[in-house]
Amino acid sequence: MSRPRISVVIPLYNKESEIETTLRSAVAQSFAPVEILVVDDGSTDRSAERAASVQSPLIRIIRQKNGGVCVARNRAIREAAGDYIALLDADDRWHPDFLEEIVSLIEEFPDCGLYATGFNILSREGLTPAPCPATRGIVGDFFRESAHRYIAIPSTSCIPKRVFDSVGLFPEGMKIGEDLYMWIRIARRYKVCFSPVPEVDYSREASNRSASIYTPEHCAHSFEELYDPAASDADREFVARAALGKALVICIKGGTEDSARTARFFAYTRVYRSTLRKIIWLNRLPASWRPHLMQVYNWLAWKIARRGL
Repeated sequence: MSRPRISVVIPLYNKESEIETTLRSAVAQSFAPVEILVVDDGSTDRSAERAASVQSPLIRIIRQKNGGVCVARNRAIREAAGDYIALLDADDRWHPDFLEEIVSLIEEFPDCGLYATGFNILSREGLTPAPCPATRGIVGDFFRESAHRYIAIPSTSCIPKRVFDSVGLFPEGMKIGEDLYMWIRIARRYKVCFSPVPEVDYSREASNRSASIYTPEHCAHSFEELYDPAASDADREFVARAALGKALVICIKGGTEDSARTARFFAYTRVYRSTLRKIIWLNRLPASWRPHLMQVYNWLAWKIARRGL
């Protein structure tokens, strides 16, 4: 029986300080992918040169005008030769056995729409295990299990290519929350499989992070379109979580009207009322104050979380 053929997809935009480490982690996998597709999305720094400096016959660099992370991922997915798509952001890194663990999940639990592993969060204080489920296998209720824990982020995820034929590709034009948008669409149609082994280091300190450079979106898709009044409470709450988390970023960047509209739409939430209140409270303050206040708040919250409180 042949083993899964996996294509690695890396969108790249102005990550010259991180891309070499990321690529070397993909090349060094104990289970080799069939290819590593790096889509240079119009970088203005030396990212493409740094990527090209990593010598491997597996690596193919695709250059295009800047179109955003979804456009970059979608192009690589369309051109991928593998039957499975492993996502990797250009500032994260895989442990050597990440793909081997993914393949073991695929072989033990076939026909799932999303496979993912645990991960560590890399910050200035070092590595911290992310809060994830402790059980290996098919997730009973993705939306309920994701309420206060991580099941999937892009760099921990692998998706059968056929799944995109039924749920569609990433929402082009969406800059924040595009991964959650995709997980919702997948989890409504397919089983999700998870391994608690932390096989990925996710960076909170990398340069050019999308949330830190947010500008208004021009996208035909939104979380509002994913709201389904007939869905389970857990499903509707997860959609609210994704939408309100994104709205909070927009609010901090000065998008008062857009964030207020999202807050009104998802005011039904019972689980994420604290995020809702943050948006309402911040929108009452001058836009210039918001980034500084949230920076202090997030720093304190991160310190408290690291202490297990």
